[in-house]
Amino acid sequence: MNPLLSRLQPYPFERLRQLFAGVTPNPAWRPISLGIGEPKHPTPAFIKQALAAAMETPGHDLALYPPTAGTPELRQACAGWLRRRYGLALDAATQVLPVNGSREALFAFAQTVIDPSRPAVVVCPNPFYQIYEGAALLAGAQPYYAPSDPARNFAVDWDSVPEATWARTQLVYVCSPGNPTGAVMPLTEWEKLFALQDRHGFVIASDECYSEIYFRDEPPLGGLEAAARLGRRDFRGLVAFTSLSKRSNVPGMRSGFVAGDAQILKQFLLYRTYHGSAMSPIVQSASIAAWNDEQHVVDNREQYRRKFAEVTPLLEQVLDVRLPDASFYLWAGVRGSDTDFARDLLAQYNVTVLPGSYLAREAGGVNPGAGRVRMALVADTAECLEAAQRIVQFVQNRKP
Repeated sequence: MNPLLSRLQPYPFERLRQLFAGVTPNPAWRPISLGIGEPKHPTPAFIKQALAAAMETPGHDLALYPPTAGTPELRQACAGWLRRRYGLALDAATQVLPVNGSREALFAFAQTVIDPSRPAVVVCPNPFYQIYEGAALLAGAQPYYAPSDPARNFAVDWDSVPEATWARTQLVYVCSPGNPTGAVMPLTEWEKLFALQDRHGFVIASDECYSEIYFRDEPPLGGLEAAARLGRRDFRGLVAFTSLSKRSNVPGMRSGFVAGDAQILKQFLLYRTYHGSAMSPIVQSASIAAWNDEQHVVDNREQYRRKFAEVTPLLEQVLDVRLPDASFYLWAGVRGSDTDFARDLLAQYNVTVLPGSYLAREAGGVNPGAGRVRMALVADTAECLEAAQRIVQFVQNRKP
């Protein structure tokens, strides 16, 4: 067996299952889960119709092997969305590549980029999406956990990374809007990271799967957009990752795309050809319909805005929590142990939340997720409000 597998840590939801072993939730309450970031809003009807229609379209049936690079029509749809969303003009043939969801691509990307023949570091934010860590470990690299600063809206403290670490860094994962914090990386932070990249030559993977769920008038800044504003229009050393899962409520379609540095994407396509990562032609057809329509995204975002506007003030009464910049998570500070909070909340009020310490790693003697919980407000507004009301009761009745 690959010895690197032994370095992988249990996934947060496996740790949650172990934490809840032996807990009997209060049967007086129906279960409500805020634990998993899985969209629960209905999939738009036109996307399902596009899936069904593709089954009957010549050249799109299941009897054909799909091209790993995707169809020209899908790449053009992705490039068109980048133009409308960010004002960017990318070459659909060389700077855009469809992928089977951002999770698959984020993992595979490290296997393409990392050179294991020399000491390699992968820098990722802390707390973070655990795929970054697993991708680094299985590529033979060492993860470095750059802390997020609560005093700066959980911005990553790039200055805290030692120069010797930057010198060995081959890949940096950026998550903006962030999971679990919802923080958006501003242009000044991108400028700082690009300056470090110019000095040390690492590749940047910008995870932007939450980019279309936001609460301010101005949409979140994207990595490619930041590069263009700073005059880096060749996008050297930069690849952005995005997905339809959250934008269009289709996590089961496993559809997204990556865009950026043409030379890196050429090598990534080579890797994916061997990896067997081609997207079904039926999914490609439905993806074209999804990327070409914006009204369903506006409607979806408005649902989240209304929901967060109702839920956040309730929880602010009893927890250290505020409206995030973007994403569908609340990153809430609790008194005492985050694992005790999650376990007792399930036992007494049958509400599931995810301990923040499961989404971070101890670095410098500190786990930046400790004392916090992540709440995924993915269900409908009524269910999220009910969960919030139970949490308020739980905190108010809880003994210090």
